[in-house]
Amino acid sequence: MIEAYVLIQTHAGTAAHVAEAISAIPGVLRAEAVTGPYDVIAQAESPAIDDLGRLVVARIQQVEGIYRTLTCPVVEL
Repeated sequence: MIEAYVLIQTHAGTAAHVAEAISAIPGVLRAEAVTGPYDVIAQAESPAIDDLGRLVVARIQQVEGIYRTLTCPVVEL
């Protein structure tokens, strides 16, 4: 499995709604509202990197209130 953290910037006042909506998406392990330069951080997993890309673009980025994401795949060092 490919695991990644998705850092999400939202429009003002939508972080809680975005985190809740993203948490319900299959493949998302958890999503939490946070403070700092990003408003929500989601932990996701997919069988392959292409599937991860589709998860982010076709599912996560479609949640209303999101205006930018940064996907950080986990690597084994």
